[in-house]
Amino acid sequence: MPPEYRAIFAEWSPPVFLTTALLLSAIIYTRGWFLIRQTRPLLFPTWRLAAFNLGLATIWLSIASPMDGFADALLSAHMIEHLLLMSFVPPLLLLGNPQVPLLRGLPHVATVTILAPFLRMKPLRTLGHFLTTPVVAWLAMNLIFLGWHIPAAYDFALEHEHWHEFEHICFLVSSILFWWPLIRPWPTNARYPGWYMLPYLVGADIVNTALSAFLAFCDRPVYGYYLQQPNLFHIDPLSDQRAGAVIMWVIGSLIFLIPAVFITMRLLQQDSRNRA
Repeated sequence: MPPEYRAIFAEWSPPVFLTTALLLSAIIYTRGWFLIRQTRPLLFPTWRLAAFNLGLATIWLSIASPMDGFADALLSAHMIEHLLLMSFVPPLLLLGNPQVPLLRGLPHVATVTILAPFLRMKPLRTLGHFLTTPVVAWLAMNLIFLGWHIPAAYDFALEHEHWHEFEHICFLVSSILFWWPLIRPWPTNARYPGWYMLPYLVGADIVNTALSAFLAFCDRPVYGYYLQQPNLFHIDPLSDQRAGAVIMWVIGSLIFLIPAVFITMRLLQQDSRNRA
């Protein structure tokens, strides 16, 4: 193994709290999935169980595995980390229809005495509905995405571990909000997204493309953090920045445009059936 790889693996240790929380979430969801599958097998096929647990595994891979060490050394690896958190984890978790299995998987006492009164609070339900409306969800995800990529904020997060963790939470939560109106996990109203979801996705792709293009065509490194740290991999910071921008541009665009094409085909088929 090259010495730079050995250095990163030597400094890495699995974060106990996050690893434990993800394992407990997988156990609780799996238990709830088996319980609810007894009465709603069509709503909870095996692929939903696989999707949710794959989403949890992707969280661990992106921010709890040695990849996080590579992300501190390379901007391109950091962009992959962000891409996993924002574009892969949220759809996987939501495709698992997680609300009811997570509640069913908890001990009955905890669900009835602690969570049930909390979840019945009208202000909380109103807030949840507000945050998952398309306009609010779109703005939340894209403003947070752009805000944390401002050079001062980006460098600050990398220089302060707890703020870096907060950045990851912001990315994950805002992206779950963004994908919620598209996937609408049960028992959310299952009405299929309309045509307004196309500008919703294309608009997010434009934001991603604008930032990626700026990083790709900028003639200098934007983030000073990578200039101040030891260059373990001996990669030119500007080349690393352009590689990260290309990854974010190409894969990020596909993540938005493939669902847009799928929705367009479904809506055209629906219109054809209605006319027939």
